[in-house]
Amino acid sequence: MTELTVSRHFVEAALSGARRQGYDTDAMLRRAGIAPELLRIEKARVNSQQYSRLMQVIWGEMADEFMGMGSRRCRPGTFATMCALVIDSPTLGEVFERAYQFSRLFDPTICMRLEQTGDQARLVAVIEGDIDDPTCFLRESLLVIWHRLGSWLIGQPVELTGATFDYPRPPHGDEYRHIFHCPLAFEAADISLSFDARFLAAPVIRDRPEMHQFLKTSPADLLSRPDESNTYTGQIRALIGRDLSQPLPDFEWIAAELHTSPQTLRRRLKQENTSFQEIKDLLRRDLAIYLLSREDLPINDIAHRVGFTEPSTFHRAFKKWTGVTPGAYREGERDAGLKPDSASS
Repeated sequence: MTELTVSRHFVEAALSGARRQGYDTDAMLRRAGIAPELLRIEKARVNSQQYSRLMQVIWGEMADEFMGMGSRRCRPGTFATMCALVIDSPTLGEVFERAYQFSRLFDPTICMRLEQTGDQARLVAVIEGDIDDPTCFLRESLLVIWHRLGSWLIGQPVELTGATFDYPRPPHGDEYRHIFHCPLAFEAADISLSFDARFLAAPVIRDRPEMHQFLKTSPADLLSRPDESNTYTGQIRALIGRDLSQPLPDFEWIAAELHTSPQTLRRRLKQENTSFQEIKDLLRRDLAIYLLSREDLPINDIAHRVGFTEPSTFHRAFKKWTGVTPGAYREGERDAGLKPDSASS
């Protein structure tokens, strides 16, 4: 879904290791189809295709899958080799065990260790050596990649029951709500993801040809695309669709379509750290940002397409979302090099 967007914070964080090592990060951005000028806007966002492309550019140019943030270099192909090792695993539990054993071959190691207590399972981060990760990006990426890789291998999202972090809530902590869709705990004893142990018995349904196709864009896609297919947030987004120019369905209709009561649905969304109004607002925001990259579309037309009858109301809402007007945002996207979508088409 092209309209999904990624916060400017994660763009800057992904580039932080390269910037510290003296790479031309503006050139990296342009290769990904992102105008460096856009990042001057504090609340700017890029679409998921641009972000995925940026990750590939960083890994390729730095020849380091840890992006200069690890306690050692992780050479290109390491993730693909791990995937080749785990693809023949019979179950998700075996996937995580094999991935851990593979990662332990490298010293110092950075990986996730599987633990099980009764009907609860946890993936616990094992990070050895001194890492250079002031924005927490490497640690966040580790959790996201292992979780979403496992979910892809079994063909269903592993529903998280909790996520813990051994550091204080970072300034961008609000973004975690949309990454993990579960209760969050900061300043904890470790970095971990918790889930029902029943998922460990889920069979691996992917084969080697599928893995070969998967690796053409991963793990970049795992980081850039929210894993919402089995969440109420994702189901609501799908029910609302992309045509926001028409009146949106009401909450009672949405609940009926999901075969639940409005009260239960509100409770489920609260557990996912969101609300129906926020889902609608973020859909409008993401679509507006996507449409602004199309310079042939007048801003008033974009306002209509994202569901605003009055352009002035759209301008106010957009400024609340991004801190700038739609016109200023479009100016920020312009660049002498690539247009925002040209590198990912």
